[in-house]
Amino acid sequence: MNDVTRRTHLPIVWVMWNERQLSQIALAGLGACLLALSAKTQVPAWPVPMTMQTYVVLVIGMAYGTRLAVGTVLAYLVLGALGLPVFAGTPEKGIGIGYMMGPTGGYLLGFVLAAWLCGALAARGWDRRFPRALAAMTLAHVVILGFGVVWLAALIGWPRAIELGLTPFVAATIVKTFLAGWTLPAAWRFVERLSK
Repeated sequence: MNDVTRRTHLPIVWVMWNERQLSQIALAGLGACLLALSAKTQVPAWPVPMTMQTYVVLVIGMAYGTRLAVGTVLAYLVLGALGLPVFAGTPEKGIGIGYMMGPTGGYLLGFVLAAWLCGALAARGWDRRFPRALAAMTLAHVVILGFGVVWLAALIGWPRAIELGLTPFVAATIVKTFLAGWTLPAAWRFVERLSK
């Protein structure tokens, strides 16, 4: 390739690279905003409020893929760690790292792992059929609740952790899993359109 050809091709490659990067940044920003909004859509409960966040984490994981989903959830957690009131109950119940180390810490950690799991299973085709998508999302919910309860048990003991951090969430988790599976095709279409 001579110098003239190289110079004429570089701007096209640069624009294509930047368009892809911009769409990824836009999707991550949108996902982080949706996580913050879903944290504020809640049913008050103690010690951990019920929110729509797990639903958003599952859909992001299945629609975004592993890398972008995990990056999106991590970006959301960084915003919270910096003190922005993006978590459920903030700023009333505290902000930043102090809040993240409290009762909801295990659930927040579970978000990252659940996003990774959904993305990994989606890459293997689990997002293409409703039964498999439900199975993937059920596993992801088990991860979130598992990490949440283990973390909570370290703070208040196993019986109370199961009573307060698992039992009240079972029915809502089932509903959110089915809702996520039902809305996944629309999320896929949106992501594909923005990624073009």
